[in-house]
Amino acid sequence: MTRVLKAGVATLGAVVALLALAAAPAAATPPNIPSYSTAVSRLNALTVAAESHGSSYNRDLFPHWITVSGSCNTREQVLKRDGSGVTVDSSCYPTSGSWRSPFDGATWTNPADVDIDHMVPLSEAWASGAWAWTTARRQTYANDLGGPELWAVTDNVNQAKGDQDPATWQPPLASFRCTYARAWIQVKWFYGLSVDSAEKSALNGMLGTC
Repeated sequence: MTRVLKAGVATLGAVVALLALAAAPAAATPPNIPSYSTAVSRLNALTVAAESHGSSYNRDLFPHWITVSGSCNTREQVLKRDGSGVTVDSSCYPTSGSWRSPFDGATWTNPADVDIDHMVPLSEAWASGAWAWTTARRQTYANDLGGPELWAVTDNVNQAKGDQDPATWQPPLASFRCTYARAWIQVKWFYGLSVDSAEKSALNGMLGTC
């Protein structure tokens, strides 16, 4: 009888856990993240070079957030795209909704707790080749909704990442590192940016978790 009761409790616990998972909103995924095999191929196609021009970086050289639709700027557009049940006011500021941060798995209902992360940070892009771009191209990069460059994530996790590449920072949620590496590689490949040797080694390690 005791074993039957224990089995029943274990089954009930499993059901409750499954229901909790089902109730949690899924983290939205930006578009055009390559498959594992495509990411491996694109990583191997990237130029390996030391970063340069870092001392001349200025965030203002990447104009953002720009108006992209009606009264919505790029940040607000990502909050609408990646949230669940999002409603906005006449200025496009979210008045309700929830956001699940894929970097750490946390869910937020206050948009002030959510940052829009540039997958490849602006300063990293600058030192990897964007220093030679026109301002117009840097604006396109900083506001790119067509690829996996912009992510809605927990604010303090984004701040912990700062301008680091995968050699020195990876998402705290280990199960997301495969996706993170594939997205990072896609951005660098699409924009023709270089990788340094430590960065490439870290990305290969992350792809090994796929």
